[in-house]
Amino acid sequence: MVRKGQAGTVNGRTEKARTDTGRAAAGGAQGKTRDAFFDNAKYLAIVLVAMGHAWEPLGSGSRTAAALYIAVYAFHMPAFIIISGYFSRSFDMRRDRLQRLITGVAVPYLIFEIAYTFFKRWAGNDPSYPINLLDPWYLTWFLVALFIWRLTAPLWKIVRRPLLLALIIAMMASVTPEIGDDLNLQRVLQFLPFFVLGLNLRPEHFALVRGRWARIAAVPVLGVALLVAYWAAPRMNADWFYHCDSAQELGAPWWSGVVMTLAMFGCSLVLVACFFAWVPGRTMWCTALGAGTLYGYLLHGFLAKGSRFWGWYHQAWLHTAWGEVLLTLFAGTVVTLLCTPPVQRIFRFAVEPKMAWAFRKDPREAARGLG
Repeated sequence: MVRKGQAGTVNGRTEKARTDTGRAAAGGAQGKTRDAFFDNAKYLAIVLVAMGHAWEPLGSGSRTAAALYIAVYAFHMPAFIIISGYFSRSFDMRRDRLQRLITGVAVPYLIFEIAYTFFKRWAGNDPSYPINLLDPWYLTWFLVALFIWRLTAPLWKIVRRPLLLALIIAMMASVTPEIGDDLNLQRVLQFLPFFVLGLNLRPEHFALVRGRWARIAAVPVLGVALLVAYWAAPRMNADWFYHCDSAQELGAPWWSGVVMTLAMFGCSLVLVACFFAWVPGRTMWCTALGAGTLYGYLLHGFLAKGSRFWGWYHQAWLHTAWGEVLLTLFAGTVVTLLCTPPVQRIFRFAVEPKMAWAFRKDPREAARGLG
């Protein structure tokens, strides 16, 4: 995610009433136990997000890095978004859920959009860079998208063939450059089918892709995907994977937007299924970190962008094979640390603010209290 606003139960623990990162990035299932599979999937996906950001500057000089970048970008955000949709199935316009949408998505967007703006002014030596809340910068687009998608969740529950309708909307967006950059709507609309798909999935669908034969089949499929990515690296415009431009803006004929939307949706689904097939379903050392993925997502962006501003990639050793390996390990380690409980406690005021003071008391609760 490097352009125009540029990237997403359970094991005996009872979810607390206040929203956590897993709920902000992947919906909220209060009062239910957490599934280790989804926490593991979110953790692994955020690690891939960080690694992808680390590989991006290496792509021009390393075909291997470019291939890995393309392969990962084909499925890491779709996987996150599908999980977000899956955990948004219960979302409606109930008061408490709207409050959590505001405190867990809208407020963090405002805080981090402003924080990123000041960071760019300082680290990027651009003191006049404006604060524009309608133009998400770098990673914050996902919060805007999640806010819009979740608000529309009740609508997708009442229409027939919701996935087909979402695909039609995505295809129309891909051939409509007039949509512009406000709220990164191109990306919101082009990624919409993955969210709608998640809304319509059930536990048995995830069980289907986690069977023994699915795991076996995933290995050659991933191998072929890497080979195709290696072939495509010098031939394909990677901007297609960001889903933030129309076909015309990418210098392609309008009809290619329709073709690429369908083709990339299909490819992404296959790779997401392969990814889910190999996500462990048991509790592991990293499972608890799945609840902190939004922290890792939002905070690692400062380091990812700072590495460009401060010229870290000008170091020749980073562009060697060992340099690329060490950089990959470094990115995974940093984002892992950013998902840990101590970091969550420090930055909870920004990512998961309580904000009880901002809302009126529920009249029904007040009436019960008086009774």
